[in-house]
Amino acid sequence: MNKMTIKMQKLGILLIALFITTFSQAQDAKTLLKEVSAKAKSYDNISIDFKYNLNNSKENVNQETRGDVTLQGDKYVLNMLGTTRIFDGKNIYTIVPEDEEVTISAYNPKDDKEITPSKMLTFYEKGYTYKMDIEQNVKGRKIQYIKLIPIDSKAEIKDILLGIDVQTKHIYKLIQTDDKGTKYTLTVNSFKTNQPVSKTLFTFDETKYKKDGYYINKL
Repeated sequence: MNKMTIKMQKLGILLIALFITTFSQAQDAKTLLKEVSAKAKSYDNISIDFKYNLNNSKENVNQETRGDVTLQGDKYVLNMLGTTRIFDGKNIYTIVPEDEEVTISAYNPKDDKEITPSKMLTFYEKGYTYKMDIEQNVKGRKIQYIKLIPIDSKAEIKDILLGIDVQTKHIYKLIQTDDKGTKYTLTVNSFKTNQPVSKTLFTFDETKYKKDGYYINKL
């Protein structure tokens, strides 16, 4: 057996080992993501307080804010940057008290390419390849990161790192990097489930806002 044959055999073994490791990582990641999704869907509602950071070092941009969101099925109420957004399953209501304006737009799933609050806990189920990434210890909590890469090579999203609390199966952090190098980081400060929720929480009262002098902009 000549040296070239031996080298080729070694290369073949390395490639097989790499394939097995990659496949194993993908299967482990898939299993963990399924557990996260099943856990999220088992709750009647979820209330999250979070920190949101937008960073682009090339453009010298670094913005940070806090917000909160309540989720129930596909419905949600999001409070962030002085704006409230309500989704009742059909329409999105964006309420801006500073401008005394409400914008109402019909929701079209086909046009929705963003990771919206209602998709934050399940967006990864379609359209991504994934593998295990780094593991961190955060104040005694084991956080396992999974790297997701869009299957669509033309996607504006370059990759997403999803940090999962291994014990609770709750999402702790989401780091999204786009094709222009902008990084969006959402860190969960508190994750509460099955809280008492008003029946009218996801209902927009147009009469009330008109009475308060708000301009209603229907798209």
